[in-house]
Amino acid sequence: MTKIRKSLYSGPLCLVLNLALVYVVYEVCRMAFLLENWQTFAPSLTWGKFFDMLRGGWMFDTSAILYTNALYALLMLLPLHLKETDLWQRVARWVFIVCNAVCIVANLADSVYFQYTGRRTTVTVFSEFASENNLGSIFGVELLRHWYLVVLAAVLIWGLWRFCFVPTGERPAAVRRPLRLKPALTYYGVQLFFLLAYIPLTVIGMRGGATTAVRPITISNANQYVDRPLEAAVVLNTPFSLIRTFNKTIFTVPDYYRPEELDAIYTPVHLPQDSAVARRKNVVVLIVESFGREYIGAYNKWLDGGTYKGYTPFVDSLMQHSATWLYSYCNGRKSIDGMPSILSGIPMFVEPFFLTPSSMNDVSGLAGELGRWGYCSAFFHGAENGSMGFQAFARTTGFDRYYGRTEYDEDSRFGGDKDFDGTWAIWDEPFLQFFALKMTELRQPFVSAVFTASSHHPYVIPDEYKDVYPEEGLVIHKCIRYTDNALRRFFATARQQPWYKNTLFVITSDHTNLTDHKYYQTDLGGFCSPIIFFDPSGELKPGMRNAIAQQIDIMPTVLGYLGYDRPYVAFGCDLFNTAPQDTWAVNYLNGIYQYIKGDYMLQFDGQKTKAVYRFRTDTLLEHNLVGRVAEQAELEREVKAIIQSYMTRMTTNSLVVRDGK
Repeated sequence: MTKIRKSLYSGPLCLVLNLALVYVVYEVCRMAFLLENWQTFAPSLTWGKFFDMLRGGWMFDTSAILYTNALYALLMLLPLHLKETDLWQRVARWVFIVCNAVCIVANLADSVYFQYTGRRTTVTVFSEFASENNLGSIFGVELLRHWYLVVLAAVLIWGLWRFCFVPTGERPAAVRRPLRLKPALTYYGVQLFFLLAYIPLTVIGMRGGATTAVRPITISNANQYVDRPLEAAVVLNTPFSLIRTFNKTIFTVPDYYRPEELDAIYTPVHLPQDSAVARRKNVVVLIVESFGREYIGAYNKWLDGGTYKGYTPFVDSLMQHSATWLYSYCNGRKSIDGMPSILSGIPMFVEPFFLTPSSMNDVSGLAGELGRWGYCSAFFHGAENGSMGFQAFARTTGFDRYYGRTEYDEDSRFGGDKDFDGTWAIWDEPFLQFFALKMTELRQPFVSAVFTASSHHPYVIPDEYKDVYPEEGLVIHKCIRYTDNALRRFFATARQQPWYKNTLFVITSDHTNLTDHKYYQTDLGGFCSPIIFFDPSGELKPGMRNAIAQQIDIMPTVLGYLGYDRPYVAFGCDLFNTAPQDTWAVNYLNGIYQYIKGDYMLQFDGQKTKAVYRFRTDTLLEHNLVGRVAEQAELEREVKAIIQSYMTRMTTNSLVVRDGK
C-alpha cells in the first residue's frame, strides 16, 4: 500500500494512479494470453503488428477499466467529507481490489479457453454451461495444468494490493471544520469539479471516442488493428467482451438489398426437384466431438512431406467407400454451434443460435422434415439429460425420442454409471454400442443422431486403453484414437443389424480442437471438419470431391438424396445436386464473416471486405488480395445476401416454410 498525504487533491490523484496500475495489469494479462497461444499467433506476428495490437488494446482496455472501476471512481470522487474517513477508504480499496481481481482471473482463464473457441468469451458462456454440474472438476484440472497462470493471477492481485495508492494522514481543514463556510465551499467545490470532469472523460473512454461518428466500440472494432480475425482476441480483453455482449441485440437486419432483390441473389428455401427419386432409407448422423480434419490421415496425405498418417485408421478405411469433400468446414467453434448447423442447416452468426432469442422461433430440421414423411426419430447424447440444451433443441426440431445418460443407465445390457467418464458423459465405446442396438428397436424408416463426448477436454480415456493408446503429440491424440476405435466397433455392430444395408450414414464433427500444424491454425483452418457420407448399399459413388462442403449442407444433401418432396428452410446447399464450382461455405469469427467459394476466401466485416485469399494455394493465408481480384465483387454480393437473409429470418420467425416462403 502506497500512502499519499490527504489533501484536496489526494482522492483524484489516488484514482488516477491506481487506474494506471490496472493498465499495467491488463498489459501483463495480454502478454500472458499471447504467450499461452503463441503457436497460433507467432507465424504471422511481426513487431509492427504487435505494436498495432497494443495500440488497439489500449482503447479496449480503457473501456473495460472505466466500466469495471466505475464504483471505485465514484467512491473516490464523491464530494462528501465522509470519504476522508479511514473506513470509507478501506471499503474503496476493497472494491478496487475485488473488481480488478475478477477481471484478472477472467483474462487469464480466457488464455486457455481461447484454444477451444478461437475468440474471447462473451456473456453467452453463462447460458451455455448453466445446466452443467461438472465445471468444478474441469476447472480443477485446468488449474493444475496451468498452475503458472494461477501463480501469475496471485502475483498480480497481490501487486494491486501492495501498490494501491490510498490517502492517509490528517483530513483537510475544510473537512475538520465543515461548518466554516469558506473552507467548506473550497473543499466541496474542488471535489465536485473533479467529479464533473471525470464523468464526460469516462463516457468518452467507455464509448471508445468523442466524435459524433463514434458509436460505442464493439468486439468487431478490434479487427481494424489486425490482419486476421483470430488476432482480434489479442487486442480485446475478456471483461470488455462480457460487458459489450450483455443484454445486447444480437441480430440486426442490414439493408443491403430490397426483399425482391434478396431472394433473386440467395434464398435458403429449398424446393423439391421434379426429377427426385424417393429413397426411404434410414439416416444415421454421427456428430463426433472435436473430430477435426487434422486428425484424419485420409484428408492429409500431403502433410509432413507426405508422411503424415493421422490418428484414425478406421475412419481412413471408411472414407475409401464414402463420399467426401476436399474442403469441408464446420460453421462454428463450439459444441452448441454444431447441432443447429448439422441437423437444421443453421450456421452460427454472431452468437450460438441456442443462446439467442431466435431459438424460440419455429425451427425444423432433419427429424422434423422426415417426420412429415413418416419417419420416426431419436437423438442420443451420453451426458446428463438436458446437458448443453441438446435435449431441448432435439425436441424443438422434431426428434420423437431422446436417449441420454438416464436411459443408458436403465438398460441392463450395459454398465450404467460404471461407464461414466467422470466428467462429461458415458464413454464413447459403450454408448455407441447402446446407440447401435437401440436403433434396432426403432420403426423403419428412422432418422437418428448421436453426439459423442470422449474426445474432449480433459482428454482422458478408459484405464483399459491407457497402454493401448499412450500419450503422443497433443493430449487429444490418444482420445481421437480411442474414439476412432469406438466408431470401428459401432460399425461392426451396426453391420449385424437388419437396418444397416438400407441406411445412409453421415459423419462429421461438432467443431475442431487442438492443433499442431500451421495449416489448421489459420482463420480458415480452425473450421476444418470432416463431412463423410457412407451408404453401404453402394448406391452412393465414393471418392474425394474437389469441392467445398460445410455442416449446413448436410440437411439439404440428405433430403435431396432421399428424394424429399416438400419445401423447407436450410442455409446450405445439396452437395449431390450442386456443381463443384457453385459449392461454398460460410462461418463467423470475431466479427468477421468468412465466405469461401471457388478459389477464394473473402473476409467481410458487415460493411466492407477486409481480406481476400486464394485459399487453395495460399494455404497459410499470407497474401491478402483485397481489391486485386475480379471475383471480389461477386463474393461480396453473395455473402451480403446470405447475411441479410439470415438476419431477416431470425428476426421475423421465418425458419420454416409458410406459404411457400
